[in-house]
Amino acid sequence: MPWGFNEEDERCRAMKSALKSEIEKAIQKGYTTFLSGMALGFDTICAETVLDLKKKYGNVKLIAALPCKTQDMKWSDKDRKRYKKLLKKSDGIRCIYDEYAGEECMIERNRYMVNNSSLIIALYNGISGGTKSTIEYAMNRGLDIILIEP
Repeated sequence: MPWGFNEEDERCRAMKSALKSEIEKAIQKGYTTFLSGMALGFDTICAETVLDLKKKYGNVKLIAALPCKTQDMKWSDKDRKRYKKLLKKSDGIRCIYDEYAGEECMIERNRYMVNNSSLIIALYNGISGGTKSTIEYAMNRGLDIILIEP
């Protein structure tokens, strides 16, 4: 993200507003279960947004899709505390691996989310990487995709 992890940056605030709007539109179209990869940054913000909207729309569910049980092992105490709080509030946890198994566990987590979805909401800046690969995988599977630009 161009603002790094500074969530007070105006660009981040604008992204959060766009994200909330897109998730709320999805809820109004009948989507009720949301998956989050629970990574630092956008995934965390998505999870928090879904949980916030759950207060308004009681039938909404958040499923944490973890690449491995040790995803937060090298995170700061602050980030780990935020993560654990989100896991406790989620309606389910799906963990792909017990231990970190390299990039493969991230790829499998992303494919799990796509394979169990019909709509993708992603923050994407056009750069190659995991997000681009996941979006291409979702396109090939015929999913609806909403891209939010950072």
